[in-house]
Amino acid sequence: AYSWRDEQYPARLREADDHPPVLYVRGELRPEDEWAIAVVGTRRATPYGRQAAEHFSTDLARQRLTVVSGLARGVDAIAHRAAISAGGRTIAVLACGLDIIYPPEHAKLAAEITQHGALVSDYPLGTKPRSEYFPRRNRILSALSLGVLVIEGDVDSGALITARNAIDQNREVFAVPGSIYAPTYRGANKLIQAGEAKQVTRTEDILEELNLTTAVQQP
Repeated sequence: AYSWRDEQYPARLREADDHPPVLYVRGELRPEDEWAIAVVGTRRATPYGRQAAEHFSTDLARQRLTVVSGLARGVDAIAHRAAISAGGRTIAVLACGLDIIYPPEHAKLAAEITQHGALVSDYPLGTKPRSEYFPRRNRILSALSLGVLVIEGDVDSGALITARNAIDQNREVFAVPGSIYAPTYRGANKLIQAGEAKQVTRTEDILEELNLTTAVQQP
C-alpha cells in the first residue's frame, strides 16, 4: 500500500482533488504508467463494441501506453486481455479489496494483470464490492490516465460516469461513434454531439490529440 505522500504513489492520481489517501497495489506500478489511457464501456458489448475495444486497446499497448480499465465483464475485460496479448501493460482498478476479485470469473485475468501491470484499489483487504463503490472506482480510473476512451455505453452507464469524471479532472475524453439505433451507443454519441468527447475512428486520433504522434517510449 502506498500513502499519497509516497514517491511510488501515481503522480497523475495525486493531482486529483479527491485522491485516495492510501492506494493498495498488487503487482507493480512503473513510471511509464503515467502514460495511460482508460478504456471503458458496457458489460454487454455488441460485436462492434467488442471489436473496437480489442482494436484500440491492442494499438494503444503497442504504442507503449498503459491500458487502464475496471476488470468488469465486457469491454473492460477485452481491453485488459488485448493489452496483455499485445505485450503491453495494463492496470485494473477495483471497487473492492484486492483479495476479492469481482467478477469472480476474472480471477485468472486478474492474476495475469499482476504480471503485466497492477491491480489497484483504495479499499482495504476484505472489502466486498458494493454498488456505491463503483462511481468512486471510476474517478480513480480516469485520474490515473491522460484520457478516457468510451467504447460503448448508454447515457446512464458507468462509462459515462467515468467520462464525466475525466471532464472534471481536465482529462481528454474520446468516444467511438456507434449506431443511432443501439441503446448502448446513446452515451458515446451524445458525448460527441455535445462536443464533450473527440470522435475517434483510429488510434492515431487519440495520439494526435495528446501530441503523442510517435511511440511514447522508445525501447
